[in-house]
Amino acid sequence: MAYDSLMRRTRREFLQAGAGLAALPILQIPEDRPNIVFLLSDDQRWDSLGCMGNPIVRTPHIDSLSEQGVLFRNHFVTTSICMTSRASILTGLYASAHRVNDFSTALTPAQQALTYPELMRSAGYQVGFIGKYGVGDKMPSDRFDYWNGFPGQGRYFPKGEDGPHLTAMMGDQAVEFFDRAPGNRPFCLSVSFKAPHVQDEAPLQFLHSRETAGLYRDVEIPVPETADPRYISMLPIEVQRSEGRRRWAVRFGTPALYQESVRAYYRLITEVDAVVGRIMQHLKRTGRDRNTVIVYSSDNGFYLAEHGLAGKWMMHEESIRTPMIVCDPRLSNSSKGRAVTEMTLNIDIAPTLLGLAGVKTPPSVQGRDVGALMEGTPADWRREWFYEHHFSNGGWIPQTEGLRTEKWKYTRYIDTRPEWEELFDLANDPKEKANLAASSDHHPQLQTMRRRYKVWCDALAKWDPKRPWSEPA
Repeated sequence: MAYDSLMRRTRREFLQAGAGLAALPILQIPEDRPNIVFLLSDDQRWDSLGCMGNPIVRTPHIDSLSEQGVLFRNHFVTTSICMTSRASILTGLYASAHRVNDFSTALTPAQQALTYPELMRSAGYQVGFIGKYGVGDKMPSDRFDYWNGFPGQGRYFPKGEDGPHLTAMMGDQAVEFFDRAPGNRPFCLSVSFKAPHVQDEAPLQFLHSRETAGLYRDVEIPVPETADPRYISMLPIEVQRSEGRRRWAVRFGTPALYQESVRAYYRLITEVDAVVGRIMQHLKRTGRDRNTVIVYSSDNGFYLAEHGLAGKWMMHEESIRTPMIVCDPRLSNSSKGRAVTEMTLNIDIAPTLLGLAGVKTPPSVQGRDVGALMEGTPADWRREWFYEHHFSNGGWIPQTEGLRTEKWKYTRYIDTRPEWEELFDLANDPKEKANLAASSDHHPQLQTMRRRYKVWCDALAKWDPKRPWSEPA
């Protein structure tokens, strides 16, 4: 009933907001310059969508984007924390290139000029931003035609607990942007949700709206196998004493707390889905759906007690793997509903958005345009990529680096003495239960991953913003 009530309310608000738009002509933008809506959730892991196989969470509108577009099944972040990942999304660069590794550091003016919104604006796009910017303390509001962003984490009830929920307010702001956008210029709107991120100081940290309070109430959430205490004991002592373990106690420390936290996490995702539905309905009502590309992703993943952890930061799949969907109405019918299995990254988002807009990507960008994958065109795609997490939160979060291939994952905890290594055979151990780094049978593979790790370290250290980038051979 709670979900049905939310959908009815969403449709009612949509009809009220669109009541004066019925007489508007269908807006025509050349097909090679489509409108773009980029939707970014916060702390949403890859398997928290119906289209990714989750049998519990209700995400019908996001699922429909995957049915009409392309679903990227193996999408990852190159570092799993919001400010650094968001800087990578804006620039298409690894953290070692843009160097945003804490909450106060902003992009330099030169870096800001090469973000996807700036490049699109220079190419004639009207650009807007709504929600959590997440990079630096000073907001670049003067660099956008429409700005309703905020610094830091924001609050789910900015007008008080009796006021509207932030997620719903962001839906209102998206409609406002669409209504103001001129009909003779393409636009790029970035909507950056706070949900399903926690509100850290709240007793129950996943602060959903009142409308979804009953949703999932009678559902028993399966507890992951790696939540068993033996798996946290397999990690270095620095991880066992880390911020991720402290937050585990607050969110998942008892069976009842686990159930309520995950249910509330899912409620926040369903609320995001409702706003996605409202955006899709508004675009359709004004005729813009015919030439508007919608891209959906998240800034990082999220532990739901796997390995005895909460939060993100480390290199387990739950932390680094996120959703990505591209719904482009110009796709051929044979490509709609396609599922891409190649590994894609958060640094691919900027060049992909620029490619959709027909805007040239700077040669120093380290990500790749995924356009060829969307149409099923054979491409010489990546076989490995580098992970780097350097925000230590005063020593409470271990710094981590590593390398992931299609089959293997090599993790290096660089704060431990000696440095702690992990080697996982992802093909046979997708839940990362058995660390093979000490196995004599796997020593040759460990040596291979160590060598490739060093090659990547050297290549990233030599990155030059004035030179074209190529991944190490």
